[in-house]
Amino acid sequence: MEELPDHLIWDILRKLHQTNDRNSVSLSCRRFYSLDKEQRNSLRVGCGLVPATDALLTLCRRFPNLTKVEIMYSGWMSKLGKQLDDQGLLLLSTNCHSLTDLTLSYCTFITDVGIRHLSSSSELSSLKLNFAPRITGCGLLSLAVGCKKLRTLHLIRCLNVASVEWLEYFGKLGILEELCIKHCRAIGERDLIKLGNSWRKLRSLQFEVDANYRYMKVYDQLAVERWPKQLVPCDNLVELSLGNCIIAPGRGLACMLSKCMNLEKLHLDMCTGVSDSDIVALVKKAKHLRTITLRLPSDFTLPLLNSITFRLTDESLGAIAQHCSSLESFKISFSDGEFPSLFSFTLQGIITLIQNCPIRELSLDHVCCFDDSGMEALCSAQNLEMLELVQCQEVSDEGLILVSQFPSLTGLKLSKCLGVTDNGLRPLVGSQKLDLLVVEDCPQVSRRGVYCAATSVSFRQDLSWMY
Repeated sequence: MEELPDHLIWDILRKLHQTNDRNSVSLSCRRFYSLDKEQRNSLRVGCGLVPATDALLTLCRRFPNLTKVEIMYSGWMSKLGKQLDDQGLLLLSTNCHSLTDLTLSYCTFITDVGIRHLSSSSELSSLKLNFAPRITGCGLLSLAVGCKKLRTLHLIRCLNVASVEWLEYFGKLGILEELCIKHCRAIGERDLIKLGNSWRKLRSLQFEVDANYRYMKVYDQLAVERWPKQLVPCDNLVELSLGNCIIAPGRGLACMLSKCMNLEKLHLDMCTGVSDSDIVALVKKAKHLRTITLRLPSDFTLPLLNSITFRLTDESLGAIAQHCSSLESFKISFSDGEFPSLFSFTLQGIITLIQNCPIRELSLDHVCCFDDSGMEALCSAQNLEMLELVQCQEVSDEGLILVSQFPSLTGLKLSKCLGVTDNGLRPLVGSQKLDLLVVEDCPQVSRRGVYCAATSVSFRQDLSWMY
């Protein structure tokens, strides 16, 4: 090892992904210590950072070329010592001159002052904040003014981010490429329109409203009608994920659904007001969609949008089948409480989609219309590799037996399915058909029934969900 040149040892160190392994190697000799000091570009620390400021300063000086830092205080208690505070972020920004990616999780001592310190990190391109309750819109505005290279911004459970001037400023700069806002109570759908020119650059948008907070508020039709009607230029958007949002016709986020011509991934989770016309308009534009995930609400009692047709029907599935020739992953999930198949998608609509799209991954959760006839239709799905069935109670052993005839299937996941038993899995035992089999909380399937039914088998039995 002593005769090896530095660049070969660097290649060896790069193959050590575990921090403990890297630390052990670096302590074996001075040369390795020196090389690791120069090469180490990422750091992940948490509750063990004691005393926080001094320990972080020591690490920054030991590893001067850090570009990615994650500080996480999940599970922190006061007896573990004081958390990293604003002074710690000042030290980080002044000592890590190459810092480009910073993640702060559960750092509850950090305020707007600390975020302002980060504004001097001229190379910072990615900032992710998870549960930072003391940070407000003022801190984010100072960040937007100082960090001209910021491309990725994640805000999760930042409860006091109230003002949206920072959104307007980012909109004027037009630099954001990835924006994630989840459970920030004071930021709503209409606020996102203020991104302005940033919509042109945006490639990924994840926006999720805090459902519990929303439903405690009073919304009415008049409030929704005040939302602006705008043409949102989101031609470069590749990934769109919306959770618990209100999709009002022609207003708010509905303005963008028919403009995402380069969209590849779509995720709609419990979004109220999504109609067939929205999906049809979207898929006619987005010819490159590869992944669609729909989780649909069954409670349509909200008073604010009584005039809107809530349910999606086979018209949506037909449009997807007709226009999405590249679709590889399709997931449908219905919330518990009712029988959504009675007023939404039918079995024929699902089969039409499967037969017309090169689906590799299919997940059906609480889809009551899917039965043994649907399993029979999957025998002609030439590309299907992974099938997941959750609470599909109409699927019985008669349909499960057909899994052995699926042309390309290598993975099967069954969860909370009452109609399947060990008999349905028997043809798979010893067949080497599946690489992966996961069976969870199916009352009539035993551990013995899944034995040797796949190369890798996972079994769990917890029937508390039935009571």
